[in-house]
Amino acid sequence: MIAAVRTIFFTIIFFGGSSFFAITAFFGSLLHQGLMRWAVRGWARYQHFCAKWILGIDVRIEGSLRDRPVLYAIKHESMYETIDMPRVFARPSVVAKRQLFDIPFWGKAALAYGMIPVDREGGASALRDMLARSKALLADGRPVVIFPEGTRVRHGESPPLQSGFAGLYKMLNVPVVPVAVNSGRLMPRNHWLRRSGTITYKVGEEIPAGLPRAEVEARVHAAMNALNN
Repeated sequence: MIAAVRTIFFTIIFFGGSSFFAITAFFGSLLHQGLMRWAVRGWARYQHFCAKWILGIDVRIEGSLRDRPVLYAIKHESMYETIDMPRVFARPSVVAKRQLFDIPFWGKAALAYGMIPVDREGGASALRDMLARSKALLADGRPVVIFPEGTRVRHGESPPLQSGFAGLYKMLNVPVVPVAVNSGRLMPRNHWLRRSGTITYKVGEEIPAGLPRAEVEARVHAAMNALNN
């Protein structure tokens, strides 16, 4: 019962307040880059605040997540880690599905911030656009964050990585840092109830650029699922 009340209260407070950050980010993208970046990071911090003080969720990072021009491959179990990236990093460039950029106000701000849309049905032109954006952002010293599973998975599941990950790794020619996440324990996919506890980011060993596809996929897959038990 307590968890249900907390979840309902969190949903009302978090999603109600999110509109402020989306609208502020939109106008910031038109008027002032500093305001836009503040709003994007502010939304992530707002989620963290609401999760901690309403749901009773803490976040622990095992290892170091720093802004470096590398590819971060992160386990995807809930909405939490998607929104949390601008809080964890200073200026991350997150590869996200194209549909998210259609959200009113937020979509334009996300592009201006440096988020990278991926359109799985867009063909070669969409892939070239994604690569061009990724290379430009890496050249600016920013990390590129990708969720190689392609969609949220239940905690404990370990599906194969999407084929696009290996292609991006090869063409960007940068090291990749795998990160395990266990947020699905507290925010399970396809279930509305949220539980208290600790979400852990476990940072794996950096994997150098230029490895064969089978090797890099195996190493990233193992490290990303290190918290499955």
